[in-house]
Amino acid sequence: MKFKKKDKEAKPNKEKKVPVMKVGTHKKTVIALWLVLIASVSFGVYKNFTAIDMHTVHEKEVIEQHIIDTNRIENFVKDFAKSYYSWSNNKEAIEARTAAINNYLTKALQDLNVDTVRIDIPTNSTVNEVKIWNVEQAGKDEYTVTYSVDQTVTEGEQSSRNTAAYTVTVHVDGDGNMVITKNPTISSMPVKSSYEPKAQETDGTMDAAITEEVTEFLETFFKLYPTATEKELSYYVSGNALAPVSGDYLYSELINPLFTMDGDTVKVSISVKYLDQKTKAAQISQFDLILKKDSNWRIIG
Repeated sequence: MKFKKKDKEAKPNKEKKVPVMKVGTHKKTVIALWLVLIASVSFGVYKNFTAIDMHTVHEKEVIEQHIIDTNRIENFVKDFAKSYYSWSNNKEAIEARTAAINNYLTKALQDLNVDTVRIDIPTNSTVNEVKIWNVEQAGKDEYTVTYSVDQTVTEGEQSSRNTAAYTVTVHVDGDGNMVITKNPTISSMPVKSSYEPKAQETDGTMDAAITEEVTEFLETFFKLYPTATEKELSYYVSGNALAPVSGDYLYSELINPLFTMDGDTVKVSISVKYLDQKTKAAQISQFDLILKKDSNWRIIG
């Protein structure tokens, strides 16, 4: 009996292996990638620290201030004004005036002022006083000066005294030399203010007994104050609250004393009338004092 040969057992299909590229750390490609990564991170860190935040940057402008001695400028303008506003109605005096003011003016202003005082002018002028009212910096080397001139003008037999205000501009160079660059221009002087300080009043915090004590103390003190020595003052005054005056004044009276109690001290606002023995005129001095009582009343401020 013949037996058929059994079919050969089917062999399982072998799985195809996915090709994998193995890259070792020693390969040049890996080294290059690491270098790129390190460079990128380093650059990012650098940019982070050096980035400019436009919203938080604050620029500070430092202005350098120069302190100028305005006394030199004031004296320069005063000397100029004395020459500019003084003349006599004769040729020699007018030529002398022109030569004098040219020492203060630029060439352009010299030409401008040629005919300000003519040879046929009918007046004479003398300057009594020049006052400087204001010196204000108008530029890096420019200063505007406001001043007034008190002058006596004579025409024939008649004389009048006039006061007027003007401004000039003075240029000061690096060596401190000066020249007037703007001609005297009419201006105004300060006038009396309408300000009135609030009148002080006694607030009723002191009783009659203390008021009498303090008044007697003040009368005694101000009688001797004009001639008191420093040692004598030390009995009435603490420290340097009041200094000796050594004046020839005769005490007359206290005027409108105002007292305010403040804890254990008394604030005093008072006018004291004296007779000036030299001029024979009344002299009224005003004092704001602080008094305190230990064994006796003393001026402490």
